[in-house]
Amino acid sequence: MSIQTVNPFTNTLVRSFDEISDTDLDNLIAQSAKEFQSWKKTSYEHRSQLLYKVAEILRKKKSELAKIITLEMGKLIAQAEGEIELSAKIFEYYAKHAVSFMADKYLNPEFGKAYYKHSPLGTILGVEPWNFPFYQVARFAAPNIVIGNTVVVKHASLVPQCGIAIEKIFEEAGAPKGVYTNLLISGKRASQLVADVRIKGVSLTGSEAAGSSIAEQAGKYIKKSVLELGGSDAFIILDDADIDKTVDWAIVGRINNNGECCVASKRFIAVESIAEEFLEKFKQKMSDLVIGDPMDSKTQLGPLSSEDAAVNIIDQIKKAVNGGAKIELGGTRSDRVGAFVEPTILTNIEPHNPIFYEEIFGPVASFYVVKDEQEAIKLANDSPYGLGCSIFSSNIERAKSIAEDIDVGMVFINHPTWTQEDLPFGGTKNSGYGRELSELGIQEFVNRKLIRISELSDPF
Repeated sequence: MSIQTVNPFTNTLVRSFDEISDTDLDNLIAQSAKEFQSWKKTSYEHRSQLLYKVAEILRKKKSELAKIITLEMGKLIAQAEGEIELSAKIFEYYAKHAVSFMADKYLNPEFGKAYYKHSPLGTILGVEPWNFPFYQVARFAAPNIVIGNTVVVKHASLVPQCGIAIEKIFEEAGAPKGVYTNLLISGKRASQLVADVRIKGVSLTGSEAAGSSIAEQAGKYIKKSVLELGGSDAFIILDDADIDKTVDWAIVGRINNNGECCVASKRFIAVESIAEEFLEKFKQKMSDLVIGDPMDSKTQLGPLSSEDAAVNIIDQIKKAVNGGAKIELGGTRSDRVGAFVEPTILTNIEPHNPIFYEEIFGPVASFYVVKDEQEAIKLANDSPYGLGCSIFSSNIERAKSIAEDIDVGMVFINHPTWTQEDLPFGGTKNSGYGRELSELGIQEFVNRKLIRISELSDPF
């Protein structure tokens, strides 16, 4: 099977790569498992130096790496450069904090003395998505490598050159062979890898279907897994919100990464007293977006990641309209070559509509009007997803109270759901389980080994 780079701005084939053979795959897994036996014996300080070097190379090559991202999946070039910077920060963060995060934890038992140590597990499989091809890998690889695990990464088939580039960065940074390994294989072969006794855990960021497949295999073979899946984040606008500023953030929340973001703001829920004003201003800002070449700094909305993605979005919009939804803006393909979809706003979406419970992964906003904050909470929670939510209000205490009732992994007040290296990232319900980033992200694939000390005495 061929793995291809297709430029979504032109829908033209750029380059093809052959999948590695079963023999090569087995050899790479064996190499990673063997290297673990040496890597786990190195110090946190030694491993941290590798991460610092990776961060340094990322910054040095920011421009060329960003262009690869934009070429392969259509991200705006400025956002691609921002992704490289964020990735560098993640590597630095875990390099800086590994020793304190992994320090022995002393307990206070009723008898004797006790503490627990953090020990690495072995070779961990990462299955990573195309929408943030460096950042997603960084948040998986950095904590695992610094705690002494080795990693093998099956990157998304849309971004093979990004996957290859990351492995080369580790090589340039001086990582021993087997510490970080890129696997040019299909998703099906990645799922089958979970059964391999040399793989000690698996982390996946992707679709519900892919997550279910990986979780099934991990459960069958009794291996730790972390899943970050889809999201349909609510963006709640209360009656005391600053509407102009909130609209500006709404654009960022919905259009960041061309709308192809798990934590993008997707369901806009406004209390009725300010709903009309918000919608009017939001619609104007959406219609003013400059659509075009993602390599052009003036462009505000680029193509979707692939032609298939664009076709799927249009199919969802048609399904929504057939179910009674109204198109307030857009709803069509852009009249240009490439995987483009016009900025779109849908209203009148009722629970019986087929797309009410679906995630729309592109520049499409679903808009809802509710009577009050209690209805807003109810609607926000009426979703199979539980990744993030944002609440806009001038009353912080009021917003904090509402946040307590929202069933998601992350709530942001007066800001769209976001990510940074020192904040835990993850969700509930069909959005998955486990956490990445912050101190919590380094705690997933470790053995917390208890050591209890007693004075030698007569047991009877």
